[in-house]
Amino acid sequence: MRVDRTLRVVLAEDGVLLRDGLAGLLARFGHEVVASVGDAEALVAAVGEHAPDVVVTDVRMPPGFQDEGLRAAVELRQRRPGLPVLVLSQYVQRSYAAELLDSGDGTGVGYLLKDRVGQVEEFIDALAGVADGGTVVDPEVVRQLLRRRRDPLERLSPREREVLALIAEGRSNGAIARQLVVSEAAVGKHIGSILTKLDLPPADDTHRRVLAVLAFLRA
Repeated sequence: MRVDRTLRVVLAEDGVLLRDGLAGLLARFGHEVVASVGDAEALVAAVGEHAPDVVVTDVRMPPGFQDEGLRAAVELRQRRPGLPVLVLSQYVQRSYAAELLDSGDGTGVGYLLKDRVGQVEEFIDALAGVADGGTVVDPEVVRQLLRRRRDPLERLSPREREVLALIAEGRSNGAIARQLVVSEAAVGKHIGSILTKLDLPPADDTHRRVLAVLAFLRA
């Protein structure tokens, strides 16, 4: 997935080398970094000043190097519902991904491991997906969750769990169909069954997919 427009990005990362590298990468793909900052307080201020199309932020930032970046991202989405945010993390933290998805209506958010930045095409596609209101969860988070069987996912068949994992990675129905070598109609039926088995309330399709991902992360 790629957006056909230049994205205005606020970038927050305390590591100078990585921050500069990310800024250069984004510029290479035609995006504009309107602010590049090194702590959570500066991130909040930069978003207020520049009103970006999307925020890219690290989880752990000064002064405590705990979850300041994540907290700032959640706060920003509370202030500006729908603000697209892509969070980068050094390690798999399922609770971080779930908390980020809980902010706003769960759309326009992404949680990726920093290693994913090295896979340039995947990173840029994830950024574009989040900017367009999608939900993206790092495949490694998904893989770790799939190793453990717990409710409510125990109700799902192996194929349904596979489809849900791909939804969590931000894949479209068409992409899931190509990955599993099945028809889009078959994918649609699997998704309908997943939503039913997870007892999700009536809502539009996009929001129900987000709720399914949340159920996946909380399981």
